[in-house]
Amino acid sequence: MHGLSRINLTQWRVREWAMAAIAAAVFCVAVFAAGRGLASGAMGEVLRVRFGGDAQHTRVVVDLDRTSRGQVIEDGEQGQVVVSLAGVAPQRGLNGTGSGLVRGWRVAGAGVASRVELDLATSAEIERRFLLPPGDGIAHYRYVIDLKATGRAPTRAAARPAPRAPVRTAERPLIFIDAGHGGRDPGAHGARSDESDVTLAAAQALKQELERTGRYRVRLTRDSDAYVALYRRVSIARQADADLFISLHADAGADPATRGASVYTLSEQGAGRAVREFTRGDNWHRSLNLPGRDPSVDRILLDMTQRATQNRSAQLARTLLGELEGADHPMLRRSHRDAGLAVLLAPDVPAVLLEMGFITNPEDERLLNDNRARRRLMRAVAEGIDRYFREPAGTLQMASTGAAGQP
Repeated sequence: MHGLSRINLTQWRVREWAMAAIAAAVFCVAVFAAGRGLASGAMGEVLRVRFGGDAQHTRVVVDLDRTSRGQVIEDGEQGQVVVSLAGVAPQRGLNGTGSGLVRGWRVAGAGVASRVELDLATSAEIERRFLLPPGDGIAHYRYVIDLKATGRAPTRAAARPAPRAPVRTAERPLIFIDAGHGGRDPGAHGARSDESDVTLAAAQALKQELERTGRYRVRLTRDSDAYVALYRRVSIARQADADLFISLHADAGADPATRGASVYTLSEQGAGRAVREFTRGDNWHRSLNLPGRDPSVDRILLDMTQRATQNRSAQLARTLLGELEGADHPMLRRSHRDAGLAVLLAPDVPAVLLEMGFITNPEDERLLNDNRARRRLMRAVAEGIDRYFREPAGTLQMASTGAAGQP
């Protein structure tokens, strides 16, 4: 009995030691890579700037492709916050309008550093700032600046008009819209229409709604009555580095009285299937931009990436359902569902499948084929996507759990 206990204790210690070793390896790889980049004098790059929060507390997240040290140049007293980031260079013309406490922003080059310049909408000060390394499914560094309102009257400098330069194409999120079925696969049949025709018309309407905002790049997996294999639909979105994938379908049921929309996200069983699909062969890590030096570390990073993607997909599903319900669109009683559907399997692209209604229900079929009703539905979907990108709560909340010290 005592011998068995000692064996179990030894096994437990070995497992604990192995997990600690793996965690240490991941950390050392990241630190070594960052240190080598700084030592070589190679310049990193500011990828983009994001915002979260409100007019009392605003979080600014500067995405970087390598580590950096920050230094405050202007602290908000004169209506502007300026932070210098050493060793990184801005992309040309990186600027735009802000959110919350920030009226407008720009990133300017300053020798071997970049200046992140924030024009304030009202008086504010830096509450804290810190650097987050890659983790939680995010492959790049993030320099976070938290601002809080001071309650004082705005300064003259804060009242300056913000730059309103057009957003560069490369900075806009890329959205893939998948019109379900097509070609030799017509999908479900209604009394007077096929699912493949309904989904294509809806995809084209959603593309128009999103492009009308000027905030997105939009592509379709098919723009005609053509057959596209399920795995090909996911593959082309991943190859294009899509920020979001939405697949449109029309449901079917044996009972013609059943009606209403629903949104599917990836199930836990589907997540396991996705891992098996993406870890086949010897070079699976390359498609996910993983280091490839240690299979155990790569598997951990894959799991983290997939978990973060599932969280973002669930966030997108919630915003879509909220907008559809707000637009009084008919909904199934249990409208958020999960499944291991092929179009949801990408481990690094947030994805949902929207069943717009039941083509086997006369009223739903009528709405799906009515131009005005279709535009109204797709406008609600577009507004849900807008909310998803305006409120990156999941990402920002994860960031706030990291290091809180001054970098």
